[in-house]
Amino acid sequence: MTKWIPLSALLVIFASQATEHRVRGLLDLRFSVSDSIESYVNGGYGKFRFNDGDQLSLAQGTLIYNADWENNLSVHIVANAYMDNISDTIGLTEAYLQYKGLPSPQGFRFQLKAGMIYPKVSMENITTGWSSPYTLSYSTINSWIGEEVRHNGFEASLTRLGKISGHKHDITVSAALFQGNDPTGAMLAWHGWVQSSRQSLRHEKLPLPELEPRFVPDASDPFLELDNRTGYHLSANWRWHNKGRLLAGYYDNNADPTVVENGQWAWETRFAHLGVKWQFTDNLELIAQYLKGDTLMKSGWSGNDLVYNDYHSAYVMLSKKWRQQRLTVRIEEFSVTDNDEINADNNQENGEAATINYSYRLGKHWWMQIEYNWIHSDRPSRIYQGASRRLTEQQGQFAVRYFF
Repeated sequence: MTKWIPLSALLVIFASQATEHRVRGLLDLRFSVSDSIESYVNGGYGKFRFNDGDQLSLAQGTLIYNADWENNLSVHIVANAYMDNISDTIGLTEAYLQYKGLPSPQGFRFQLKAGMIYPKVSMENITTGWSSPYTLSYSTINSWIGEEVRHNGFEASLTRLGKISGHKHDITVSAALFQGNDPTGAMLAWHGWVQSSRQSLRHEKLPLPELEPRFVPDASDPFLELDNRTGYHLSANWRWHNKGRLLAGYYDNNADPTVVENGQWAWETRFAHLGVKWQFTDNLELIAQYLKGDTLMKSGWSGNDLVYNDYHSAYVMLSKKWRQQRLTVRIEEFSVTDNDEINADNNQENGEAATINYSYRLGKHWWMQIEYNWIHSDRPSRIYQGASRRLTEQQGQFAVRYFF
């Protein structure tokens, strides 16, 4: 499953058909001031994307290419670039082939994706390049999805369209089979929940905090396939036209937690997720998400648990639009429960977070956003780097965003 047909070959196959090409993108220029410690992006325990202090950065530069053919096939490729005081890098974040069938007379439509795909989890990352229209920093749930949870696979969906069948509801059921994400869970275990606006690139290795246990590598390569086992994701989405949406699912990467290659471990990572969106009025909406799961890695020779964590996170977000303006408030709660007996590797964590964001539309393509982030957390492993186990971190951000 991991040896995909190159996208260039796919383009040659369909070159004889009429093709519509589209290019879209996003430039996010940002000034941030953080009261924190060394960022998790740099191998620290800081909960924010940026290090302590202030900086000007290209927080996200996105380029999206779409090619659509007459036979309902399309290609979708997303590249992201970052320039900040931690990393200047560019690479792919998504790339897939999609078939989207025409609705039947009864209102049923079939859709198939194949490639490097985000699972259907996020309720807030719905705009260009998997960005959010609500806040600059994603919730802890979607920050983790953006960092570790992607895969190579097939996703099939069947939708019952209410407009065609004479109802006010759309119902979609989806099933995905995938590989290429065996180390998923390592970052959540070893640096914990974070609040970020950064998506890991396909080629990247992610630095880990320096820990004493010998089984902890210097960095995690989240999109590896180590055991040749296939995971799955099942989800269902119900949408009530102009009113609300409900999304629920279960994700299991089905990894063998005893497999290790070149210091990279396979983690058996599973979670259930539930999301709700409710439109009180045309300009006032509520979004809430909850995610709960566990992750495990074991010793291949003794069978003992090296890391066994339960985890959960939840947020509630209220967003109000008027004219060219939007005001969004989000509150969160999160935890990691360490169930193993490795005392030198304490992954225990709990915390709360709050975000307030104001955005103003300057023109057809331009947006200005101001945001304040607050996180309070208790994580004992921070003492390994000489920081306090109980820490309150704050951040202010100002961004000018150009969508094209």
